[in-house]
Amino acid sequence: MTRPTEMTTLSQIIEKLRIRRQDNEFTIGDDGFVAPNGKVYQPDELKIAKIYRFEGDSNPSDAAILYVIKANDGLVGYSIDSYGAFSNHSPAYDDFIKKIPVEDRDEQILPE
Repeated sequence: MTRPTEMTTLSQIIEKLRIRRQDNEFTIGDDGFVAPNGKVYQPDELKIAKIYRFEGDSNPSDAAILYVIKANDGLVGYSIDSYGAFSNHSPAYDDFIKKIPVEDRDEQILPE
């Protein structure tokens, strides 16, 4: 039986991560993904645990993907990317995120 999800917006997901102390935003740097503590991670040190895709009802600029990411040292955080014509990341971000392995879960939306 499928149960309905209670989290429907990007801000609700981020708040849930904050409550769990997993609201560490990974950003792309020159040498890899950078955590808030300054540590730099390579794709083989990370796993994508879950992917949430958001599509705005009336505004294409609302289209975004939130990746929940687990580091091999236990740090859990996220990265947000808008997609389509409004993508705000460089090709380096796109290449990097595609190299991070995705955990095997049935409910996932796999990246293209």
